[in-house]
Amino acid sequence: MNKMTIRPATLADIPTLELFEQGVIAAERPVAENLRDGNITYYDLPSLITNDTCQLLVAETAGQLIASGYIKVKPSPDHHKYPNHGYIGFIYVEPEFRGQGISQQVIQALFEWAKQQGIVEVLLDVYNDNSPAIKAYEKLGFNKSLVQMRVEV
Repeated sequence: MNKMTIRPATLADIPTLELFEQGVIAAERPVAENLRDGNITYYDLPSLITNDTCQLLVAETAGQLIASGYIKVKPSPDHHKYPNHGYIGFIYVEPEFRGQGISQQVIQALFEWAKQQGIVEVLLDVYNDNSPAIKAYEKLGFNKSLVQMRVEV
């Protein structure tokens, strides 16, 4: 692989980020029983790019975007230890670049941005059946802290 750079996303990146978003959705459909059929989106990409309380990063090599991830500063519940926390989402790596530690590099860059914002605690959600992602997150120091359960009534 050529030299990879990680940089903040720009509005010009949105067409590729929309494809990444559909890749995330396609990967989650088999395990996300609550997703409706048809074309859906998860993210307000322009807001993730322009909002001061968020950092959306992309990894790029040879002029090609190959990965993404964002961190958003969110208020914590009053009973939590820290007033705010970072929330990570939209972790995506193009299939041909997976297994090379790119998502970990993106997340490390997100951690650096979070520290600059005074954030101490970072959270993310991952499907229980997504063992590769769970292992990657655990390598970065994440621990399982809450199990969300679901039932249709």
